[in-house]
Amino acid sequence: MTQTYFDHNATTAVDESVWEAMLPYFRQEYGNASSRHALGMAARRAISQAREQVAQAVGVQPSQIIFTSGGSEANNLFIRGVADYLKPSQLVISAIEHPCIRRPAQELARRASERWQLRQLTVNELGQVQLEDVRNALADRPAMVSVMLANNETGVIQEVAKIADMARAQGAWMHTDAVQAFGKIPFDFNELKVHAMTISAHKIYGPKGAAALIIDKRLLLKPLIYGGGHENGLRSGTENVPAIVGFGVACELACSRINEMSTRLTELREYLERGLLAMGAIIFGLDAPRLPNTCYFALPEIEGDTLVVRLDKAGFAAASGAACSSVTPGQSHVLEAMGVDPMLARCAVRVSLGYDNTMTEINDFLKTVGKIARELKSLNGMLLQ
Repeated sequence: MTQTYFDHNATTAVDESVWEAMLPYFRQEYGNASSRHALGMAARRAISQAREQVAQAVGVQPSQIIFTSGGSEANNLFIRGVADYLKPSQLVISAIEHPCIRRPAQELARRASERWQLRQLTVNELGQVQLEDVRNALADRPAMVSVMLANNETGVIQEVAKIADMARAQGAWMHTDAVQAFGKIPFDFNELKVHAMTISAHKIYGPKGAAALIIDKRLLLKPLIYGGGHENGLRSGTENVPAIVGFGVACELACSRINEMSTRLTELREYLERGLLAMGAIIFGLDAPRLPNTCYFALPEIEGDTLVVRLDKAGFAAASGAACSSVTPGQSHVLEAMGVDPMLARCAVRVSLGYDNTMTEINDFLKTVGKIARELKSLNGMLLQ
């Protein structure tokens, strides 16, 4: 059975043009980019070109791009790299950050020897960071602030530029995890006014295994990985040339179709949500600015995990939360921060649309959800008798 893929916030298929660009670097152009012979220099040129492509996509200079193995490594590099340079102080993050920001921040605060304090910013019922709470947190003059540009579960977009202005005024280094927003909404590094930003290839039809931390040239970092001094000494290790090449092409692709993609996905999402609301669904963050492709909903009294499994059997791939957190099941920390009732939070399902999804697929999905919901409600009614 062919499956309809509605989980693009988890990952995307590698685009054909990206795949074709990568292929030569697995076999024909397999040199180590640190080697001085022809194969090595060809690999170095390919990385340089990709660095330019990524830089152009976010409005920075190529020297500001630090390639990493993924968004998690890039986020850890910012938090740990800055912390190792500064005197212990306060680190401020939002309560809805991805685990690859939350966990290193919590670990930094947990170690008594580090003497770092962690402050989490509250969000309202729509999942928006509260600017008044930002002001209160900044009154203690933290050294670091990290607020994601768009949430991976709800798709809610944060006012990062305003928060960055406030953080800069207090002398704090400002970072944003833009992994979910990149390729879905237009923005650039300088407009966001941040000192560091994380993006990743596999969310934009590029390969897994390539991401970047983009940095202000004045930002001081210590590396997580020491070795041969790759990436200007900030990320040692032989470069993953095929993945980096694919990342560069994926960035060009994302920039070329972002306006068309945003318009079409917004139309699909709004149609989907009208259908879900007609079934009595709750849509989290409905009235907040959101990514055009993301719908996080709940049908009360129908567990999200159950619905996702039934949908999978019917040929639809959706998610009951964030794929990166699936190893630690439980209530979404994002919905908890939004004040969602735990019983309703258990019903949450995320649909994240992609470039190839169609209105026919949305209609089929709505019919299937309606059928499954009726069956499950009927079964629940029988069990209560």
